Amino acid sequence: MQRLISAFRNSVRAFRQLIRHETAFQQEILLLALAIPLAWFVATSWRGYALLVGAVLLLIMVEVLNTGIEAACDAVSREFNIDIQLAKDCGSLAVLISIVLAGGVWGIAIIERFTGLPL
Repeated sequence: MQRLISAFRNSVRAFRQLIRHETAFQQEILLLALAIPLAWFVATSWRGYALLVGAVLLLIMVEVLNTGIEAACDAVSREFNIDIQLAKDCGSLAVLISIVLAGGVWGIAIIERFTGLPL
């Protein structure tokens, strides 16, 4: 039980740090706050609702991991290093892929909702 409590405290500490200092994280939390009620009107089922909100949560999760990669790289060295650049660029690519995924899920759901056609 103590491990769960410690993990929760560490997670809260990370959340506080990110919400104070990471603009992308702040924007994605705002997006989640908008997505939760909006998905209710866009989704045609509970599964659809879960998928819409889950796509945004996945985006946030990838952003958190990307920030962790960047922090670890910066802790190793702030000087230019091709391997560190690759690690940071891969993290950014993962965020981009998750944005495209979330956008696709939302786009399909919106088209389904307003055309009535199942895609």
